[in-house]
Amino acid sequence: DINKLKGHIPDAVIAMLPDTMAKFKIDTPVKLAHFLSQCGHESGGFKITQENLNYSAKGLMGIFKKYFPDESTANAYQRNPEKIANKVYSNRMGNGTESSGDGYKFRGRGFIQLTGKDNYTAFGKSINEDIASKPELVGTQYALLSAAWFFSKNCLKKCVDASDNTVLAVTKCVNGGTIGLDDRKKHFKEYYNL
Repeated sequence: DINKLKGHIPDAVIAMLPDTMAKFKIDTPVKLAHFLSQCGHESGGFKITQENLNYSAKGLMGIFKKYFPDESTANAYQRNPEKIANKVYSNRMGNGTESSGDGYKFRGRGFIQLTGKDNYTAFGKSINEDIASKPELVGTQYALLSAAWFFSKNCLKKCVDASDNTVLAVTKCVNGGTIGLDDRKKHFKEYYNL
């Protein structure tokens, strides 16, 4: 009964779960707990639906070392989210060059931070809507649906059980690494027990 999640995740999210779960086959307690714990972590408790790229030079050199290998490069981009996104997301995930503006246009949005023109376009096709021309909808109207699409396409098959190893595998699928693993484990256990 998903109503047991009341007070743990927002009512607006709970209301959208039945249709979303059915559409993307997130159809067991294990799969749902994995999905919700990842969404909850990536979105700061279902509150943040747009990536914050407002980094200092030091932050850029730590998080995006590959793109900002030295202080002078990082200083030229610090505290400029649009410029940062256009650099780190250029020429990949279907995005054009840095000057195209695609990096910022298709930055992380939704509860799992869907990123890149290819993902936006494919998600749009799955719901029969031209999302690439209205990317802001991923962070507003489709925050949960876009997350479910990404999760179903990429991570659902990893949701084999309730073990810490499975939480680790799903986290790597969603995050590309293990950032926030302890928080994701904590929320997985909480949602799974409910």
